[in-house]
Amino acid sequence: MAGKKNVQIGRMYHFMYAPKHAKTLPYYDKFPLIFMVAPAPGGFHGINLHYLPPKLRAMLMDSLYDITNNTKYDESTKLKLSYDVLNSASKYRFFKPTFKHYLSSQVRSKFIEINSTEWDTALFLPTERFEKAKKTKVWSDSRKMI
Repeated sequence: MAGKKNVQIGRMYHFMYAPKHAKTLPYYDKFPLIFMVAPAPGGFHGINLHYLPPKLRAMLMDSLYDITNNTKYDESTKLKLSYDVLNSASKYRFFKPTFKHYLSSQVRSKFIEINSTEWDTALFLPTERFEKAKKTKVWSDSRKMI
């Protein structure tokens, strides 16, 4: 998936990204923190947690823990993710502004996998790199979408 054999659905990743249509987007995140959801035409779908303010990230993550494949929280742990699962329950409603289509050709770095033991820490690290808007604007738009 995404041109990388070791990238798997349900795992958390960081990577550098340069959108193909950056000039026409109102804003975008150059360093997404995503859970890989599924392959998509030319790339993949992911939920980029940076599109939510920290409190809403935590609330979404709390609900996502219900769909882990195990409770070991080791290298084998991942989320059982799909768009249908996310869209089917109100407890996942915060995912809507985070769901993005990424083109593999626009990925500008290796994927850095975040181990499940570090998911909660990664949520709160200030690694978002929004271009063309401040994070407060992005988060305000995301709240409206929810």
